[in-house]
Amino acid sequence: MQFEGPLSKMSTFYGEEIRYSLRLGNDLLFMNQFIGKTVEISFDGNHTCFCGHLVPEVYRQNFCRECFFTKPEASPTIMKPELSKAHLGIEERDLEFEKRLQLQPHYVYLAKTERIKVGVTRNTQMPFRWMDQGAKSAAILLEVPNRYVAGEAEVALKDHFVDKTSWQAMLKDNLTEEDLMEAIQRAQSLLPKHLNNFVYEDAVEWHFNYPVKHQIEKVKSISLKSQGDQLKGELFGIRGQYLITENGVFNVRSHSGCMVKMKVT
Repeated sequence: MQFEGPLSKMSTFYGEEIRYSLRLGNDLLFMNQFIGKTVEISFDGNHTCFCGHLVPEVYRQNFCRECFFTKPEASPTIMKPELSKAHLGIEERDLEFEKRLQLQPHYVYLAKTERIKVGVTRNTQMPFRWMDQGAKSAAILLEVPNRYVAGEAEVALKDHFVDKTSWQAMLKDNLTEEDLMEAIQRAQSLLPKHLNNFVYEDAVEWHFNYPVKHQIEKVKSISLKSQGDQLKGELFGIRGQYLITENGVFNVRSHSGCMVKMKVT
């Protein structure tokens, strides 16, 4: 089987075992069925930018340089919600877009991997955000009315919880012994008083079972940077946005826009 097209983030489906799909060109691939088979991904040297144009290279996050510095989808508030200003009516790049993104309910959550992580997501991204990050379990801490308040809460908790996932530890399935729901209670006690009204009363712990056939002990990252670069090996499993193979791990999302050919045997 052979497929080709620009890479994009895999879609996730929650269940007893998480299922993954990948849109590649005109094909929708259900990736779980390829576990145990040999997967070969070859890069042809070209990229498709977020804007749809074919470009020789991307600047950051699947954006060409122009898009990265002009498009609202690449604004600093995407990575730093505490910088949001749409609730004040202040435009950064496109106020109408920023209102649609920022002025909607958001969750502040804790997720469990090698440590307890604090994060922010729109309520429409539940539980997909957690699966994309490869969390072993997660729970909602706060439900807030906009992105700015979510960022404010995240900043208040960063001194007590990490705000980034260690992908190496996650892929080796290193797991903290700290109880997640106890961490939720601890986080509630650490919040500024004006955020107490947003505590999510019905918090439950979500658990995630990833389709991993063989657990790896050493993590070697494979990147496709130049024309002809390739990944080839038996697919051991999938976790987060990583394909785990016998020869290394491959972050599909970070290669978004890369024009590739994929062969499965």
